[in-house]
Amino acid sequence: MFESRPGRDAEVVFVGRSNVGKSTLMRELTGHTFDTGSKPGVTRSPNHYDWASDDFVLTDLPGFGFMSGVPEEQREQIKTDIVRYVEDNADKILVGVLVVDGKSAVDIIDRHSGEDEVPYDVEMFYFLRDVDIPVVVAVNKMDKVDDEDERLNELCDRLGLHPPWKQWQDTIAPISAKRGNIDALNEAVKDHLHEQKRDDLLKFFS
Repeated sequence: MFESRPGRDAEVVFVGRSNVGKSTLMRELTGHTFDTGSKPGVTRSPNHYDWASDDFVLTDLPGFGFMSGVPEEQREQIKTDIVRYVEDNADKILVGVLVVDGKSAVDIIDRHSGEDEVPYDVEMFYFLRDVDIPVVVAVNKMDKVDDEDERLNELCDRLGLHPPWKQWQDTIAPISAKRGNIDALNEAVKDHLHEQKRDDLLKFFS
């Protein structure tokens, strides 16, 4: 279980599969580099970025889903720990950012959509909503996507949001963390912070 959370009252959490670029995104947002393993699934406990004096923390939760070389039991445990962490801190989490890979997210969701199977990304999206945390889907690696609108519309469709995606700009944020292009995410997060009367935190997403 994750026990290392700093005692801060306001939090933005980042969740997503391994290898979707969460670490690059955190570095882009904070200017801080954390040691992340070269293999997916190495980050098994949250990274908390509470470098500022404000009562605020950004939390990068461990990657979930398939990881080569990581047994299923351990993968399930990581997922359980993430869910428990979010439930335990839901009243302090102002925004949940679900990071997905723009190029592969729809294919992965389709591959895991069966009679008795809900894909992790879809499950996490609805779980965050169920515990009343506003969700922003950061669709990363968009620099590798040719048909941007089509791909984002398909993703909306899989998440139960009626396309076109452009009507969901407080929820769907196409970004390319590696290229430093994260404006759409910053804007979406700021919308949700403003709605919750936390304009004091907007400076972290400028």
